Amino acid sequence: PWGVGCLTPPPPRPVPTRRSPAIAVTATATAPRRRPRAALVVLTVPFLVMFALFFVAPIVYAVVDSLYSTRASGLGFGAPQKVFVFFDNYLAALSNPSFVESLGRLLLFSLIEVPLMVVTALGLALLLESARARLPRFFRVLYFVPYGVPGVIAALLWGFLYIPATSPVLQVLGAVGVDINPLSSSGVLFAIANIALWGFAGYNMLILISALHAIPSELYEAARIDGASEWKITWQIKLPLVRPSIILVTVFTIIGTLQLFVEPLVLRPLTTAISSDFTPNLAAYNQS
Repeated sequence: PWGVGCLTPPPPRPVPTRRSPAIAVTATATAPRRRPRAALVVLTVPFLVMFALFFVAPIVYAVVDSLYSTRASGLGFGAPQKVFVFFDNYLAALSNPSFVESLGRLLLFSLIEVPLMVVTALGLALLLESARARLPRFFRVLYFVPYGVPGVIAALLWGFLYIPATSPVLQVLGAVGVDINPLSSSGVLFAIANIALWGFAGYNMLILISALHAIPSELYEAARIDGASEWKITWQIKLPLVRPSIILVTVFTIIGTLQLFVEPLVLRPLTTAISSDFTPNLAAYNQS
């Protein structure tokens, strides 16, 4: 004890201190987080395996197989052999005038279909999401229903509507002196584009409507308070914010035009404007 006769005082007792809650939160926030590597591997590896097997591998196989040619020896009685020909198959295809014409025809169809599809889907989405829209849910379903119709059925349906003998629309127009032949050589591309537009505009419309729903409503309210009209809201708020979805719809439409096959195949017996090599896919189908 401290008192008379003690030479040195006892050491001071340590004063307990408390850590500030802010310091504790900061330390917790700055602490390194452990990434669940096991969950990451479990979730990504199956996708990567399936992607490699069913997407990358077929493309690689097709490219490698296109560098070979199957040839039969003798009079054709011998076993066929695969011979490496490098780019000879590509040169033979590009030197074929009918194949080059089918590529140009496909490019022209893309120039018609892509802008028409994007503008139509965007216009429908903006109209149904406007403040003055009436029965928007009904019209969404109405515009989306053609997407559920198979492509062959849709081509058959429109094929009968394109023939004057079976089309009530063309018969009415012919009665008033307007003669239109949608399946003529100058109008067959527009007829096919109309079938594709009827079938896929509703699907692309829903993509754009979903993007419009993701825009915060506070932006519209603030714009209206500042005196912006619906036209300005569309041009300065809606269109810039749905630009990624517009690009997505454009990519989907370009992919669809490159796969053009069903409509020319079904309409071919109804017109002489569609040849056996009307598109590259149709030419490959008829030559296989």
